[in-house]
Amino acid sequence: MILPPVSAAVPADVLQADGYLLGTPANIGYMPGTPKRFLDGVYHPCPEAAVRRPYGRYVPGGMDTGAVRAVQAITTGPRWQEARPLVCVTGTPAKEDPLACWEPGALRAAEVAGQSAPPAHGSGR
Repeated sequence: MILPPVSAAVPADVLQADGYLLGTPANIGYMPGTPKRFLDGVYHPCPEAAVRRPYGRYVPGGMDTGAVRAVQAITTGPRWQEARPLVCVTGTPAKEDPLACWEPGALRAAEVAGQSAPPAHGSGR
């Protein structure tokens, strides 16, 4: 299942998902309004029903870690389990950064789909 854009997602979407990929830009020490409103809106209806589900996160931005800490703090309520370590890219992305992001995403997608391994990078699948 793929959730709708964060501006349209509701608690029922979160409850139907097997796992989550949370993304938010880092703006002035915190996450901006739309991702924050989404997480605030699903926090209370979902914690007990979505306990221990896997999640991943990405936070593009400069050296700002406030948004990273905010997502980590919010996910402690439902005790979501970080499926893969955070990939931290600050400043201009290096050539290896897209691959560093692709690998955890592909592994998580394969796990959710019940496969043992993701398709090879660049296979067009």
